[in-house]
This record gives sequence, C-alpha cells and structure tokens, in this order.
Amino acid sequence: MKRRHFIQKSTAATVLASVGGLGLQSFSPAKTKKITILHTNDVHSHIDPFGPEDGRNANKGGVARRASLIESIRQENPNTLLLDAGDIFQGTPYFNYYGGELEFKLMSMLKYDVATIGNHDFDNGIDGLYAQIPHAKFEFVSANYDFSNTVMDTHVNPYKIIVRDGIKIGIFGLGIQLDGLVNKDMYKETVYHDPIEIAQDMSRILKEEQSCDLVICLSHIGYYYKNNPDKVSDINVARATKDIDLIIGGHTHTFLPKPTIEKNSIGKNVLVNQVGCFGLYLGKVDFYFESGKGVSAEGASIIV
Repeated sequence: MKRRHFIQKSTAATVLASVGGLGLQSFSPAKTKKITILHTNDVHSHIDPFGPEDGRNANKGGVARRASLIESIRQENPNTLLLDAGDIFQGTPYFNYYGGELEFKLMSMLKYDVATIGNHDFDNGIDGLYAQIPHAKFEFVSANYDFSNTVMDTHVNPYKIIVRDGIKIGIFGLGIQLDGLVNKDMYKETVYHDPIEIAQDMSRILKEEQSCDLVICLSHIGYYYKNNPDKVSDINVARATKDIDLIIGGHTHTFLPKPTIEKNSIGKNVLVNQVGCFGLYLGKVDFYFESGKGVSAEGASIIV
C-alpha cells in the first residue's frame, strides 16, 4: 500500500489513449493482460542524485533511487520491460574516468532489456563503445545505423522481440544523423539510413511478418523541431507510419509530463514519450490487451 501510494504521489501526469481503435472501457479486467514499459533517455552518466543545492533538480535522480522505483513497479507487474533511448554516456566524471563501464554495469544490475545508441555514445569513439559492450547484459537495437564495416558489427541488431505473458513485443531502434554532429573519426564506417523509411519497413516487418502485438520504436532522433518542422523527428515518424504503437524518444531532452497522442498515417493513435534527461524521471506506459487483440494504454512520467 505504501509503495502504491508513493508511485501515485510521484506521478506528474497521466494520459489515457486507445491504440488501434480499442478503448479501455472495452476490456474485462479478468481477461486483460497488462504490459508495463519503463523507460529512460539521455541519462548522460548521472550516477549520483543531484544535491540539495542543485536548483530545480535538487534531490532528484540517482541510480539507486531509480532502482528502488523500478523494483517496486516490477513487483506490482512482473510483465515489465525497461528500455533506454540513448546518450547513456558523457556528462559526469564517471564517464571521463571509467569510459562507460560503470554505466553499463549499473544498467545491467537494473536489468535493462534493450537500449538504442545516441550520438554521445560515440564520444570515446566506436572503439570505446565496443570496449564496453562486455559490461552490458542487455541488447542494443538500431535499424538505421549499419555497423557491418565496424567493430560493432553483430553487436547491434535492427530489432528485438520479447514475449511476456503471451504478448509479443517488437522493439526497433532509430539513431540521429551523425554527420555534422559527431566527428567522422569517432563513428568511422557507420552508415546512416533515413529513419522514416527504416521505421516504415521495420514496423511493417514486426507487425505483419513477425505478428507482434505491440510495436515500439526506441528513438534517438529528437521529439520535434518547431523551427524546422520537416526535420526527421519522433512526431514525424509517428505521422508517417501505421504500425507503431509507442515511440520512446531521446536527444532533445524534452520533458513530457504525459505521452503525446499523435495520429499515424491511417488515423490511429500513436503514443510518443520522452522524459527529459539525467535520470530525473522514469517514463511508464501501461498497455492492456484482451485475447491478444486490440490495445489500450495509459502513461505517466514519474519523478525519481
């Protein structure tokens, strides 16, 4: 009871949405399966919590607090996935000294399931990223970065499929254009492909060929660029595709108190969420299924 009370008190806002045209009121609790998606982005090597003098971030964040919160949610729903949308590295002396080893070890202890790769994850070069892979007991996905001519070949897959309580969940990754953002010497022969084209293809494969009940895009391309609305972004990916249920974003450090509900190319709802940066918040989205058909969701951002 205390744990539940804490989570409710820590929730900034909640959104209810039907995804695929089926609303919450359509479900019978006895037959409903619940999948919880927890997520972070742009943690930037923030291991410790912010101190009491750190302005608006005072006494927030920290891996230990996040671990406790994640564990309490898992106890309430064992069918929980934990995902990260990139920029795990760079931002505190922990990265400068350990080169990412500590970040990957801690994420492994928190039992992350899948992560994608952000531009700052190349800050020690692709060789530096590769050197830390043995410390990551979770998988990396990126569908629009072709690593085939690099040391990261075979260490990053386009997508990952996870089955929980009979629900098939497909997760694919998208990364931002590295040219002009990261020195070529840092990412070497990594080849970038257009995220929207890749998202259309990946989501079709996961939904139609792999028969996934839930399709998640784990993105590090940015939420939306008001000054350049045509630039590739999570919102534009949502609008241009038809088989994605949830986009978990990163890069722009956008804090959303609740997921955005965007219409896809055929007029159905897509949830788009991003929870700022530095591990200050934990994203939480619950999906509800009945007999594997139809899906409805509610989401919130939780203060750590």
